[in-house]
Amino acid sequence: MPQRGQQAATVTISQDTWRQVDQQIIAASKSAVEQTGVYARGSMEHWRVLVYQRTEAEFIPWFSSYWTQEWLAVKVSWYDASAKGEEDSASKRLALYLQEQYREQVLEPVAKEIDPEAIRANATAYYVRLLDQQVRVVAQRHGMASELINRRLHGIPAINLGPPAARNASLYEVVHTEPLNRLPAYAALIDHVNKAAATGSGPSDAVIATVAQHTSEKIEGQYASRGAASAAAAVAGKAAGALISVGVAGIRAIIHEGERPEMEAQIRKSLSAAFDEAWFKSLKHPLSGVMAPVYYLDGEIEDNLVETELSNRAVLLPVLEP
Repeated sequence: MPQRGQQAATVTISQDTWRQVDQQIIAASKSAVEQTGVYARGSMEHWRVLVYQRTEAEFIPWFSSYWTQEWLAVKVSWYDASAKGEEDSASKRLALYLQEQYREQVLEPVAKEIDPEAIRANATAYYVRLLDQQVRVVAQRHGMASELINRRLHGIPAINLGPPAARNASLYEVVHTEPLNRLPAYAALIDHVNKAAATGSGPSDAVIATVAQHTSEKIEGQYASRGAASAAAAVAGKAAGALISVGVAGIRAIIHEGERPEMEAQIRKSLSAAFDEAWFKSLKHPLSGVMAPVYYLDGEIEDNLVETELSNRAVLLPVLEP
């Protein structure tokens, strides 16, 4: 009941005005998505430059060195011996080893400055801030008090991943929770995106898979010549055989250094092509990329506003005035 000295007044918002507000909220979301996309792309470009620089400075020299190639040959031969008939076992296991090395030498050091997960979180928060600002502008344009527009936002589902109910959130909850990761439904959204990403290859997986396949094939192709050297060493006897083995290793090292520039060019080409493809997927994929939470929120907002049928009667809200 109104207090003494106050009388109840009503604010009437026509159905047509609410339709305009809803359409303008959809347009505001689209505008925020576009601006966030520019931000995300710039951040991903920065990440890519750092990854390329570290790949060139650390991973390629390590990978192409003679002793690394010798060690990889030992690993491939061991993988082959323990494959138990499994097809492509050696190249798959080599890929896992190289992925680990690539993460340790390249991705983890770069992640101390920036990485796709951080870009995803920052992009989502940026989109929410932009949307909140533009929704306020919409309310001011129509002369709506904050109580009125907030009630509308409460009625717009933005995250719908329940049950349980904690996995759902209204647009009001999304734009008024700071920081966003305090909202349980946002954690559910990130989990949803992570599960979609887990169904495909991550950047390091995609980059290394091709390189591992080529490396495995190359090493397996060298077995015949190495086998001949081992046979020669066995015939010559223990002492001479050791000298032959050392001599062959030295020759291989010399040959390797001569072939190293071409090898590094091939590695660089393979890494670049695979990484560019993985980078583009990480930027653009609607379900698992860095913009995935933003695309999800925008889609939910639009779908719910388009499908909502407003009541034919005007909305009446009591407002207390002195």
